Amino acid sequence: MTLDLLDPTMEAIFDALGDRTRRRIIKRLEVGPLAVVEIAKGMPVARPAISQHLKILKDAGLVVDRAVGNRRFYALDPDGLVELRSFVESFWTDALTRFVKFAESGLEAVE
Repeated sequence: MTLDLLDPTMEAIFDALGDRTRRRIIKRLEVGPLAVVEIAKGMPVARPAISQHLKILKDAGLVVDRAVGNRRFYALDPDGLVELRSFVESFWTDALTRFVKFAESGLEAVE
């Protein structure tokens, strides 16, 4: 797991999530695997555009796909989400560590 924002893996993840439609697709896939037709329902773009967005999400490691007959089902990729979560949580951990150091040094200054 890398914490480098400029790492190609992290860049691909953040670039993929920079688009509102792709974030909507991620949200829609929370319920489980869906076919492109189901993902596209009610979306502001056509099915071919949804397929392009899914390709970007797949290339970023955020979704996986599986062929079932003539349909392709997409699901969230837990590995990609773990990578993203670890990266974001590192900021929280760093902030808490700095806060504790500040609080402890502040208490010593008061005493």
